[in-house]
Amino acid sequence: MGVALKGLYAISDLKLTPYPDLLKLAARAIEGGVSFLQLRDKEHSDQELLGLAKELNDLCTKKGVGFVINDRLCLALECNAWGLHLGGEDMPLSEARARFSGVIGVSCYGDLERAKQAQAQGADYVAFGACFKSPSKPKAPCIDLEILARAKACLTIPVCAIGGVNAQNIAQLRHADMVALISALWQGDVRANAQNLLENWHAY
Repeated sequence: MGVALKGLYAISDLKLTPYPDLLKLAARAIEGGVSFLQLRDKEHSDQELLGLAKELNDLCTKKGVGFVINDRLCLALECNAWGLHLGGEDMPLSEARARFSGVIGVSCYGDLERAKQAQAQGADYVAFGACFKSPSKPKAPCIDLEILARAKACLTIPVCAIGGVNAQNIAQLRHADMVALISALWQGDVRANAQNLLENWHAY
């Protein structure tokens, strides 16, 4: 599935997207224009998540949206996910790349050198953040947004911005190819939120 690495990137949240509602919420987000959906869960086992992951993957595949698993290589392989995202504490990118042929993204926080290394090791995109104070990760330090422009100038892979993004500040992220969202997307009318975020992002 040839999904372009650009657009809004929805990330699930155990509180804001409870699993009985996640399929419905994901469908609404996709209707609003979201290009990617990441299943992020630090609490449940792979086996507990497998059924849901397969359903989400089916939905995303039908809609032409990239389905990403956060951190869990085995689960990504088992549900045939389109993508895998690795954070700073996860397995080495080289190990994941050797076993996973899909799209791999890497969190680089505010570290451009880490991003360059990730690109050299086969990452398909890199993520920088937190861009703003984040309700989901209140202790995450904020980056200088100038790093997004610097990253675009020296990398050949897409750049994702994450952390505290909302309809009021998304226009500041004009150098990002992808913008990851949690709170600003899932609270209230999800479809309208996605549409509003897209409109404001492209309003610069």
